[in-house]
Amino acid sequence: MLGARDRDDVITVGQYPRQRELGLNAQVATISTLTGAPVIAAARLRKGNVASAHGSARLITDTLATLRRAVSVPGMVIVRADSAYFTHEVISAISRGGALFSVTARMNPAVTKAIGRIPEDAWTSIRYPRALWDEVQQCWISDAEVAETTFTAFTSRRKDDHVTGRLIVRRVTRLNPQAKTQGELLPGYRYHAVFTNSTFALVEAEAAHRDHAIIESVFADLKHGPLAHAPSGMFTANAAWLALAGIAFNLTRAAARITGKALGKARTATVRRILIAVAGRVANQARHWLLHLPRDWPWHHQLATLYDTTLPQRAATGP
Repeated sequence: MLGARDRDDVITVGQYPRQRELGLNAQVATISTLTGAPVIAAARLRKGNVASAHGSARLITDTLATLRRAVSVPGMVIVRADSAYFTHEVISAISRGGALFSVTARMNPAVTKAIGRIPEDAWTSIRYPRALWDEVQQCWISDAEVAETTFTAFTSRRKDDHVTGRLIVRRVTRLNPQAKTQGELLPGYRYHAVFTNSTFALVEAEAAHRDHAIIESVFADLKHGPLAHAPSGMFTANAAWLALAGIAFNLTRAAARITGKALGKARTATVRRILIAVAGRVANQARHWLLHLPRDWPWHHQLATLYDTTLPQRAATGP
């Protein structure tokens, strides 16, 4: 995800609004590594019409504490989030937890002014969807370019609260130059800014932040599973349902991870179909339980690995 380093722990924060008629939305923090699919480290159900970042500082603090307990010596930890979390409270919580931040910056006047100061020759083409590699020029031909500048955020607060970091900007050719959905610095481009204190190279830092969309795959799994609907009209019951949904998601991910690389990053629905909802037949022969699988079933090695790994531990701890 982030290059050839030994280990990186990436925390991604996001929210998924559900059950608008009940005024509920789920806020989730996930942890992922270079080789592992994301797991849910913290989840919280919120009620009412509140700001997206409400309670996120505590959520991030709890997630970082969970990571420290799970991994005694974690690698470089980066917290990624979208523009809803571009607040002083969130950035401060990340810094206090000893992590780096990579947060989408809102296009406020200060950010727009900083982007306007970037010289035209500072923009670098990047590999982007639909980019082409030019063998003659040995570069990517793309409609996306990146550049960076130094930026100090939250200057409306007292001086001790000012945070200085890197403002990494991606600009993409506007498909409709007449669109008025976003004020333009220069005609023909859409701008996306990331505020970060990471030490990655420019292109790598921008690509690493773009990978924060990984949390959308988690929401998609939950949406097509336990969070397809809230089961109750009671907030506490729905909060408990969210907690159980997170536990089930993580157990499914752990089972997939045990079986090896083939299912290490598979979607939850795929793991359920292969490892949980197995079309097998249980039989007892000579006081031994046997699982008869379909003939030529292609995933029997993965299921056998899962059982061989987990059942001895269960026997050692009792029934």
